[in-house]
Amino acid sequence: MPFPLPPPMRLALDLAAAAADGGEVPVGAVITRGDVVIAQAANAMSRGYDPTAHAEMRAIREAAAALGSQRLVDCDLWVTLEPCMMCAGAISHARLRRLYYGAEDPKGGAVAHGPRVFAQPTCHHRPDVYGGIGGAEAAGQLRAFFATRRGAVPPHHA
Repeated sequence: MPFPLPPPMRLALDLAAAAADGGEVPVGAVITRGDVVIAQAANAMSRGYDPTAHAEMRAIREAAAALGSQRLVDCDLWVTLEPCMMCAGAISHARLRRLYYGAEDPKGGAVAHGPRVFAQPTCHHRPDVYGGIGGAEAAGQLRAFFATRRGAVPPHHA
């Protein structure tokens, strides 16, 4: 029997599904402080004509505004896809305490893949990183979204 997902990742996956329904790449992000959700967002790049409107960036902006601080030192980020270089940089600058992500991104990811931002000596803050949480579901959302875009029928997963 699979373990239930932590509530913030469940919420992030639900946000990703809603993004896909709106024609956006299905990525959702949630920022928590303890058990309290401080911010939540989904990708909105197409809708807003904004290449920086990744779920992580939107959630970081929302959390910083809600807390009245650019530093989110006691907050955790839950995101459905391994962050890209832009988002990893923002995570470091925001001083987020922990990063939990779902699916790995071998092409565009910058945490476990590519530039591995947090492993660089020039990185001033490194969050604790936990990957693969809800990864199968997040990867399935992405596969289904892109299969639909290509006109293929996504595979059925039980």
